[in-house]
Amino acid sequence: MFLAELNYKFITDFDFYLKTHDKLKQNAVVKHVQQLKRIIKVSLLHGWLQSDPFVNYSCKLKEVLRGYLTSDEVAKLASLDLSNNKRLDEVRDVFLFCCYTGLSYADVEKLNFNHISKGIDNNYWIILNRTKTESRSAIPVLPQAQEILEKYKSQIMTAYDGKVLPVKSNQKMNIYLKEVATLAKISKRVSMHLARHTFATSITLTNGVDIVTVSKMLGHKNIKTTQIYAKVVDTKISQDMQQLKEKLSGNNLKRVADGGS
Repeated sequence: MFLAELNYKFITDFDFYLKTHDKLKQNAVVKHVQQLKRIIKVSLLHGWLQSDPFVNYSCKLKEVLRGYLTSDEVAKLASLDLSNNKRLDEVRDVFLFCCYTGLSYADVEKLNFNHISKGIDNNYWIILNRTKTESRSAIPVLPQAQEILEKYKSQIMTAYDGKVLPVKSNQKMNIYLKEVATLAKISKRVSMHLARHTFATSITLTNGVDIVTVSKMLGHKNIKTTQIYAKVVDTKISQDMQQLKEKLSGNNLKRVADGGS
């Protein structure tokens, strides 16, 4: 098919084909059409096309609520006794490490001691460029993550080729995590990417960490991306409103004490 033959009808037919024949959902369709749009953009820049067939086409991503583990569910995983199963014990530890650092699978898989150093507060920080976006990510190491690093420290140089944790392939990690979730009696679909959502929501935002700070730690270039990952849960809203009630009550008491002025 020649570039000049690409028109508005072709794009809408392509959209319809993806939804009916391939049975893709809205966001998957948008991702496919975006790839075509990039080719069209290059063609327009080079003068290979005289008009943009996408000019009247619109197809928006549907907002999806990202899953995450609650603090109680994270605690369940942490307290699960896996001492008799080295395979699942390692997978659980890597997952929890990502819950407390916000690292993606690609980033934790490449993590080595060169990425860990003392920060401005004289505590350990993980500083690396994200594999996906190459943007800088700086994350203070929480005590829970530090404990996991210490657990595997003596095995690092010999067992894991200098990497700080025993990370298996992404496919195996996700398969084994299902086993771990079953043992912990967690019904949610637990995967490596769920750890990143958990860090954003249950570990940081729910505990009052500013969304701008969370965005920096996650290595996001746009705070809108963080807002998609990290939906503030009801408990955080409740805490914030309780603080507001206390402040308002305090102000009312002060006015009464001042004679109502």
